[in-house]
Amino acid sequence: MMMIRWCLLFVLISNCLQAQDRQEYLLQKNWQFIQSDPSGAMEPNFNDKDWKTVSVPHDWAIYGPFDRNNDLQKVAVKQNGETVASTKTGRTGGLPYTGIGWYRNHFDVPAGATVSLLFDGAMSEAKVYVNGKEACFWPNGYNSFSVDVTPYLTADGQHNLLAVRLENKPQSSRWYPGAGLYRNVHVIVTQKAHVPVWGTYVTTPYVSDAYAAVNLKTNIDNTGDADIKVITEILNAKGEKVAVKENIQKVTHGKPFEQNFIVNQPALWSPETPNLYTAKSVIYMNGVQIDTYTTRFGIRDIRFVADKGFYLNGKLRKFQGVCNHHDLGPLGAAINVAALRYQLTLLKEMGCDAIRTSHNMPAPELVDLCNEMGFMMMIEPFDEWDIAKCENGYHRFFAEWAEKDMVNMLRHYRNDPCVVMWSIGNEVPTQCSPDGYKVASFLQDICHREDPTRPVTCGMDQVSCVLSNGFASMIDIPGFNYRVNRYKEAYGKLPQNLVLGTETSSTVSSRGVYQFPVVRKGDAVYKDHQSSSYDFEYCSWSNLPDEDLAMAEDNEWSIGQFVWTGFDYLGEPSPYDVDGWPNHSSMFGIIDLAGIPKDRYYLYRSVWNKKAATLHVLPHWTWPGREGQVTPVFAYTNYPSAELFINGTSYGKRFKNDSTKQNRYRLMWMNAVYEKGEIKVVAYDENGKAAEEKIVRTAGKPHHIVLEANRDTIAADGNDLAYIRVKIVDKDGNLCPADQRLITFTVSGAGSYKAAANGDPTSLDLFHLPQMHAFNGELTTIVQSKEQAGEIIVQAKAKGLSPGKILLKSGF
Repeated sequence: MMMIRWCLLFVLISNCLQAQDRQEYLLQKNWQFIQSDPSGAMEPNFNDKDWKTVSVPHDWAIYGPFDRNNDLQKVAVKQNGETVASTKTGRTGGLPYTGIGWYRNHFDVPAGATVSLLFDGAMSEAKVYVNGKEACFWPNGYNSFSVDVTPYLTADGQHNLLAVRLENKPQSSRWYPGAGLYRNVHVIVTQKAHVPVWGTYVTTPYVSDAYAAVNLKTNIDNTGDADIKVITEILNAKGEKVAVKENIQKVTHGKPFEQNFIVNQPALWSPETPNLYTAKSVIYMNGVQIDTYTTRFGIRDIRFVADKGFYLNGKLRKFQGVCNHHDLGPLGAAINVAALRYQLTLLKEMGCDAIRTSHNMPAPELVDLCNEMGFMMMIEPFDEWDIAKCENGYHRFFAEWAEKDMVNMLRHYRNDPCVVMWSIGNEVPTQCSPDGYKVASFLQDICHREDPTRPVTCGMDQVSCVLSNGFASMIDIPGFNYRVNRYKEAYGKLPQNLVLGTETSSTVSSRGVYQFPVVRKGDAVYKDHQSSSYDFEYCSWSNLPDEDLAMAEDNEWSIGQFVWTGFDYLGEPSPYDVDGWPNHSSMFGIIDLAGIPKDRYYLYRSVWNKKAATLHVLPHWTWPGREGQVTPVFAYTNYPSAELFINGTSYGKRFKNDSTKQNRYRLMWMNAVYEKGEIKVVAYDENGKAAEEKIVRTAGKPHHIVLEANRDTIAADGNDLAYIRVKIVDKDGNLCPADQRLITFTVSGAGSYKAAANGDPTSLDLFHLPQMHAFNGELTTIVQSKEQAGEIIVQAKAKGLSPGKILLKSGF
């Protein structure tokens, strides 16, 4: 069967080449993998029959087990104000990501073809071998890179061996980086003369509602002094041709082929209207077609105006953004489009309109989705420059590789309309060195050279340093991590007259956990190793969300923020990072590791989502043993006022006001007293009319399991996912917020069990096993499609409960 598939693929590629076209496909299946370093593993005749067969993308470390001793790091985190080294547990997720792994696979191509391999990311220090010969080394595990492997191919193009050696050293990261070929691997087959990887550059020099000017530069390799003709059609989202040009030039001295177009009445790209265009170019050399190349782009205008703010398509707006690490919770670092779409859908519903890729180059699938779904992006490459944060971090490679990494990142993503600025680093120690501005200037100049259309920022956390040494004044857009209390000072001292919150809040909370008494606390820790979901707790270097929301609202020059973080992620379990095992995932997320929104989600939604009403009430109302005790009730809402009733007794109306930042954004009944029954919050509109109400009832005895899927139908492609929210409820359907029992899963039919997570930062349950303890009555399980259409049956069982069941469909 495998030989038949390869023969069909060979015929397909041969036919495409005869039609003077390119072919690109993924190497996903039938990889052989081993987590060790056998001698000679790059050789074609090496025996790998005892290796494990895996599919790529693949993260070898996500399967665990969790262990306190995995990558223990004794360090002082200087950016957090630490001066004495301490033992950090769970800093990289408590997962076994360190070590060496090998991957082997075979691919066939037509004889005489020009072939490149494109790696979207390989973690890390990748050595790529083709037929036993080293073709490439690329140390950065997050960046995409390509290599021309034509010189290493077999004479007939058949049965070429691709072998990849990857190594993650201990103390090479501050969070869980993942391990292995965790992003896609592409095979690109062309003629000798062709458009190289990331070979085009689209700009829109003039944009208006009436028309837009589009400039397309196309690099074409190996043309000599031949006459080159390029016919390019510009297609809109419906596939309709809106412009066309046919030009003939000689491509010499490294200058790209250039074409200009006018698009009348352009459909502009924005988060609200993510309109996209495609430039389809057909390339001829001496009258013979040699290649085709498509470039997706958008038409939009970005401007940063001193004292006034950020303008997109002529309209003033603030960044309502989040920072995200690259892991996908229980899926680890292995990229999956359905998982990314699920995350972005939750963020979109919250009103989020921007993503910062912290602190690394993103997966191309994320950028594609941000183009399509409408998220502006700040793409960021580095957490270290030339001075170390981690003993084996990127500083080891910076001098030799920084420009190469920057060029790849910039050329990869400069055509994407979602990208509105570049970041050159995050909290780098270099910012305080006397010559730090020189390094920043070096990186910023690369951005300006490769893409003059977008400004550059940097996540700076040492405000005193960068204001005094010239570092902040030379960055296009000064970006500050926290220190919101110093924004006005920075605005007054810096020539740019704009300030961006590149990283804000770092409020910590555990979903469904409420600590008493309810007071503002920095670095609060408890015996249960959780943080309170009253959203009054933060880290020593940070603050509550309300401070950043008010800063953006009150000052035109404050152009918005990127909250740390949109989702919980593996690693950095502050405030339980200093010998705080078993904590091994963050608490910063607005949404937990299981993809379940925390209370804080609705605080942001009440401010950011202008199109939907929000009324969210906390805490839950099941508190046996707290009868008669003060148990504050909060409402997060975009209504101006609301009234609280406990078992029918009014606790009065609350109105949003400016007495404190918290009263500006939250309605709070600090004097509420717990009694079994129900709480009801009635929200009133601007005219004082009752507009919406929310009721939370005391839960009875746990009775059954409820399953709720984010989608009824998934694609039968072997990759698509359904996220299923699992709840333990009483007989009336009320969530049982203290239930932590073990739930087991079975999946049958046209799907398979993929993973589960409960959002508990202390849980050591393995994600890939078909069982998981509930955390405060809830968890999420993930089901993956097979390559067959049909029905998927998902069942959940737990001791003492009636089971839950849900039916999904998988189709082509």
